[in-house]
Amino acid sequence: YQTTQPKWQPNNLGHKSDGMPRKFIPIVSSSEPVLSDTSEEGGWGDLYQAHQKIYPRSVQGIFAKWRWGFVFLTQLIFYGLPWLEWGQRQAVLFDLGARRFYIFGIVLYPQDFIYLTGLLVISAFSLFLFTAIAGRLWCGFACPQTVYSEIFLWIERKVEGDRTARMRLDSQNMSLEKLVKKWYKHVLWLVFSIWTGFTFVGYFTPIRELGMAFFLGVMSSWEVFWVLFYGFATYGNAGFMREQVCKYMCPYARFQSAMFDKDTLIVTYDAERGEPRGSRSKKADLATLNLGACVDCTLCVQVCPTGIDIRQGLQYECIGCGACADVCDTVMDKVGYARGLVKYSTQHALENKWTTSQTIRHIFRPRVLIYTGILLLVVSLLFGSLLTRKSFKVDVVRDRASLARIVSGGKIENVYRLQIMNVAEKSQHFKVTAEGMHDLKVLTDADDLVVASTQSRWVSVRLQVPFDAAMPGSYPVKFFIETTGHDDHEHEKLEEKSVFLMPR
Repeated sequence: YQTTQPKWQPNNLGHKSDGMPRKFIPIVSSSEPVLSDTSEEGGWGDLYQAHQKIYPRSVQGIFAKWRWGFVFLTQLIFYGLPWLEWGQRQAVLFDLGARRFYIFGIVLYPQDFIYLTGLLVISAFSLFLFTAIAGRLWCGFACPQTVYSEIFLWIERKVEGDRTARMRLDSQNMSLEKLVKKWYKHVLWLVFSIWTGFTFVGYFTPIRELGMAFFLGVMSSWEVFWVLFYGFATYGNAGFMREQVCKYMCPYARFQSAMFDKDTLIVTYDAERGEPRGSRSKKADLATLNLGACVDCTLCVQVCPTGIDIRQGLQYECIGCGACADVCDTVMDKVGYARGLVKYSTQHALENKWTTSQTIRHIFRPRVLIYTGILLLVVSLLFGSLLTRKSFKVDVVRDRASLARIVSGGKIENVYRLQIMNVAEKSQHFKVTAEGMHDLKVLTDADDLVVASTQSRWVSVRLQVPFDAAMPGSYPVKFFIETTGHDDHEHEKLEEKSVFLMPR
């Protein structure tokens, strides 16, 4: 819907690659949708926009360096972690079959779900914090979709050339050169994608065993499925869909406005300085020509990975990568103007013409401080809990087959089952005691309970009291499970509660 004065606009930027002008569609002021008569082109109307392939131009600058820095950092971590060893095992391994998750020196069990909850809370508040400070930093620099799109674009440039060469190649009829370049590019994409899928599965199956199984051709069907699934997802998203994932599939683009305000750092265009835009010679007098600093070169549009024009203001498609700021600064340097026509700034800073120090001071507003405080608190609690975490866990389960019984010697006996989980990567010895009733006696399967490293063991424990020790009813008891190692500083003790039943 167009709410301003009626005007004519092209439904696509520029011209077709064959040199023919594109069709123009009238946009009128109306409350009803306007359908263009395009039956000769397939019968589509303006209820949706036909997709146009975007050919991002390569760009150099400070934000491009930061972006590639994050590409190297994230991929070094992703591809390198599965190959690191910790002791005699893989440093990071999520062993779903054994229900154990190894993260360097930490072994987590399904019972440690609280740590996953804490990690999700940290991720959420980090997203809120970074978005409130500087918009879509995650999208522009560290999101896997952005990272892999950058890698795939780099491969495409190496094979087919920069923007102009790629556009020319796509507009040509099929030839041997075009066929070779296209196939070569897709083969490289597929190899990289399959390697990515293989690495992903290597976090759940020991990657060295997975590699040996791959070369011997004995990978399980599920391993093959997930390697291919993740590989082709990477191939499709980064090779073909690219900006469409960010624009149409990612929910973050839709609700980001709820986390923005006028003090959020975003990629901005200084319209007061740049308008009216227009081409001119380097020595031209802007006052005489009544022109702003923008030379209307459209390079900011050509480098944009989502194909938007930042000069039209903030748009939900903008991922905040700063490519337009880099290329605009390059143009400003060439024509001899001051940098910063396109830059990271805030709406309030542009309106009030704040200095950099004033802008930064207003960025750290109450909501940012609240997010920071909550984030630091949750991080402190999570790491504090990990640091004080015991090297074993215990669950007490009553034997439901016999709640209470009379045994030889006229004693009342209750039977319990204790599951002792050793989360340390060494064998440990345990001793079980209990208290809570008069003359309470503890009987176990063995005097010395040994649990192997990162294993669990069920232990049958019997508590006995004299027949006249208490009136019929339920009485609280406490189990004490402690390690019996020779090293005193490794001595640990856990307490678990249960009840003792006295029959009538």
